[in-house]
Amino acid sequence: MQKYSVFSLVKNALSNHENWDLAWKDPTPKKEYDVVIIGGGGHGLATAYYLAKEHNITNVAIIEKGWIGGGNVGRNTTIIRSNYMHDDNALFSEFGMDLWRRMSQDLNYNVMFSPRGIINLAHSDAQMNTYARRGNSMRLNGIDAVLLNREEVREIIPMADFSDNVRFPIFGGLMQPSAGTARHDAVAWGYARQADDMGVDIIQNCEVIGFDVSAGKINGVRTSRGDIKAKKIGLCVAGSTNILAEKLNMTLPIETHLLQACVSEPVKPVLDKVVTFGAGHFYISQSDKGEMVMGGDLDGYNSYAQRGNLPTLQHVLTEGIAMMPFLSKLKMLRTWGGIMDMSMDGSPIIDKTHIEGLYLNCGWCYGGFKATPASGWTFAHTIAQDRVHELNAGYSLNRFNTGHLLDEKGLGTKTWIS
Repeated sequence: MQKYSVFSLVKNALSNHENWDLAWKDPTPKKEYDVVIIGGGGHGLATAYYLAKEHNITNVAIIEKGWIGGGNVGRNTTIIRSNYMHDDNALFSEFGMDLWRRMSQDLNYNVMFSPRGIINLAHSDAQMNTYARRGNSMRLNGIDAVLLNREEVREIIPMADFSDNVRFPIFGGLMQPSAGTARHDAVAWGYARQADDMGVDIIQNCEVIGFDVSAGKINGVRTSRGDIKAKKIGLCVAGSTNILAEKLNMTLPIETHLLQACVSEPVKPVLDKVVTFGAGHFYISQSDKGEMVMGGDLDGYNSYAQRGNLPTLQHVLTEGIAMMPFLSKLKMLRTWGGIMDMSMDGSPIIDKTHIEGLYLNCGWCYGGFKATPASGWTFAHTIAQDRVHELNAGYSLNRFNTGHLLDEKGLGTKTWIS
C-alpha cells in the first residue's frame, strides 16, 4: 500500500489531489474467480476482506452495479449496537461490536467509530418492564445494559420533553453505553481499500443479468460486462435480493421496503448519545459536524426507489418534535432513502442455498449497517468452509419452514407501549 509522508500529504493537498493514487483499482473482470460476491456495499466488501484475511482466498471479485458507497452503506443513520434480547441476535451483534472496536486499526483507516451510547426511551410502566427484561437478557450474554429512571434520563438528555402534560411521558429508558455510531462511507472505503490491497478485484458499474446454473450447481454469473465463471457465488445485495432471486427461480421470505432518513442544519453540540423514541419509531444522534441525524419507520409499501416522500418525512419529524421540541426550529438540509430486505421475523438470513455453491446474505431489516463486520466475517466463513458458523447458525433460510423463528421484529430500536 502506498505510504505518504507529512510533506507529501501537504503537497498533494495543495495540488487539488491531482497526484494521489486511486484508493482501489478499477480492473477488467477476469474470466473466472474462486468466489464472486454480488454487491459492493458494506456486507459485500467485508465478506471479500474476511475471505482474504481469515481464509487466504484472494481470487475474489466484488461485482457492483453502481459505485462503491452508492447503496445502503451510504444511506443509513450509522447506528451501531448489540442491544438485542434473543441470544442468537445478541451474541452475533456483540461479536460485531468487538470487530467495530478494532476496525480502524485492522483496516488502517479511520472509520470514526464513536461508542457514545444509545438510550431507548420508555413511555409507560409496561415498557419499563419490557426494557428491564431485555436489559437482563443482554447482561446474561455479557452485553452492557443500564436501566435508567426518569431523572437519570433527564440528566443525560435535558432537551427532551419532560413536561407534565406531554402526550408521551418519559418514564425512563434502557441504555447500552458501548453502542454508538461510525462514519458509513469511511467503512466502505476502508474495506474496499484493504480488500483491493489483498488482491480482490472490485468491479464497479457491472450489473448482474443472469446466472449459469446446471445440475443444481452454480457455474458462474452473466453480467453487463460479460460472463464470469465462479466456483462459489455470494448474494449480498440488500434490498435488491428478490430481483436476483427471481433470476434463480427462488422465492424468499423477504420483502423490499424503503426506509427514510434526514439531517438538519448543523447546530452546536447538544446531544452526545443516540436516542430512540419508544412511542413510535424515531431515532436521532448528532454528527461530528453538528447535524441532527434522524430516521424513522418504513414507508409502508414495497419499493425499490432510493428516495423518500413528504408524508413519511412529516411523520418522522412529528415524532422527533414530540420527543425533543427544539427540533421544530431547525431547517432540514437533505433527506434520503435506502431499500431494505425485511424478513418475516425481523432477523437476517446468512446461509447456504439448495443450489450448490450459492450462498445467501439478506433480510437485515433495520440493522444492516451495524452488522457490517459480523455479517462479512460469518458470511466469509460460510462461503469458505461451505458450512455455517455457530454465530449465524440461527440465521438459516430453513427456519421459516420449521418455525424456529427469531422474532425480534426490530425491537432493538423500539418497543410498542402496552
